[in-house]
Amino acid sequence: MLCRTCHRMLWTPFERGRRLGPSWKVRLMTAAAPVPLAFDGSRIDGSLFTAVTDFARETKWLNAPMEWWTNAGLVVFAVLMVAGWWMARRRDASAMTIALAAPFSVAVAFAAAEVIKKIAVEPRPCRSMPHAFIVEACPVPSDYAFPSGHTTAAVATVAALFLLDRQLSAIAAVFAVLEAFTRVYVGGHYPHDIIGSAILALPIAYLVSLALRHLFTPLVARLRTGALAPLLGTGTSDISATTRPDPLLTNDGQPANHCEHTGPASTNDGPSPRW
Repeated sequence: MLCRTCHRMLWTPFERGRRLGPSWKVRLMTAAAPVPLAFDGSRIDGSLFTAVTDFARETKWLNAPMEWWTNAGLVVFAVLMVAGWWMARRRDASAMTIALAAPFSVAVAFAAAEVIKKIAVEPRPCRSMPHAFIVEACPVPSDYAFPSGHTTAAVATVAALFLLDRQLSAIAAVFAVLEAFTRVYVGGHYPHDIIGSAILALPIAYLVSLALRHLFTPLVARLRTGALAPLLGTGTSDISATTRPDPLLTNDGQPANHCEHTGPASTNDGPSPRW
């Protein structure tokens, strides 16, 4: 009786495995094996990332300001786009269209970055390099690293404002560099995440702004003459085009007779002299 019990205890698992077929061994090995990283960014520039995070370790007095700025700094780019809209109120309809298109261009670039994140599935440095000094809290595993959403929005603003005002674009570029550095400083992204974001955002935001300007400038010009004129402005060129007097009309709106001679009548009836 005891031998039968031992026999069942020893052979029952194997009999169950024989019933399940040969795939049960593969399932068991797969469940026990660790899940590899889909795309380990630390192999690309992990040493450079560590150099920046080591600097963050040595400047702990700067950790809190940089962690605050890496998120709050995005407000600067929104303010710059509002400033561009305010300046465009005194310019032509094309400039106003670019100012209105800037947020949409940034949104399109950011959406493209989110799609690429789902394709690349690169884990955050806090998961692939847990030994590094990380300032910000580690996000959820589904929030991937490549490319950086913060940097994408910042660089896209630079490209969108470039078509509107070069000075505003230069100011945005300075803050974009600062934003990009903070993303690596706090340990949120690798340096190649930042570079990839810039390569992605610049052409997308620029081309989207160009396309929207081409499509919607006539519509914006019409809206400027209606109830939205206080928001869209009239622009100096639009005002001059509507208030410039027509040389073919007189002051009272009658057709002007350009052949009429208004000077004194000539009293010389003889032939005109030859010079």
